[in-house]
Amino acid sequence: MNSTLAAVEAHVSVDTVRVWCRTGVIAATKAAARWVIDATSLAARIAIGAMKRPVKKATAYTVETMTAIGGSRWTRAGHDRVYINDWAQYLPLEINRYNTGNISWAAWEDETIANRQTGLLLGSLDKVWFDAADGKLHARYGYTESRIATREQVWAHVVAGIRAAIAAL
Repeated sequence: MNSTLAAVEAHVSVDTVRVWCRTGVIAATKAAARWVIDATSLAARIAIGAMKRPVKKATAYTVETMTAIGGSRWTRAGHDRVYINDWAQYLPLEINRYNTGNISWAAWEDETIANRQTGLLLGSLDKVWFDAADGKLHARYGYTESRIATREQVWAHVVAGIRAAIAAL
């Protein structure tokens, strides 16, 4: 088989298969400037990789996991929600504040940004919650949007941060 078919079968890139061929990880010969790969050798390499690969733990959005990462449970009028009040901790945002609470310095993804843009980023989402009825995360967008990141990008960072926090449990 050729390197493209081997890459598809092994779920790796074609470059990875070529490196395996050059270094002797899998049995292969070069014919007309193309690698011809031994199928049994590739199957053995795939089996070795499967043994080393850790099993991915599924991200479970539940009331218990949301409260474990710091959410506050709220039940009223038939609603069962967990509010993530400190959702800004999941952003790639670093903030220093004066004693008054005003922003003195901020960085987004390790780049210094203006204090005004920091306020706009923090105002782009109003509330973040998990609804136990449908098992999904929800957000209510705020009234501001920064030049640094759109509301959707801020929301994507929050969701990724919550998933990482749950996976770390």
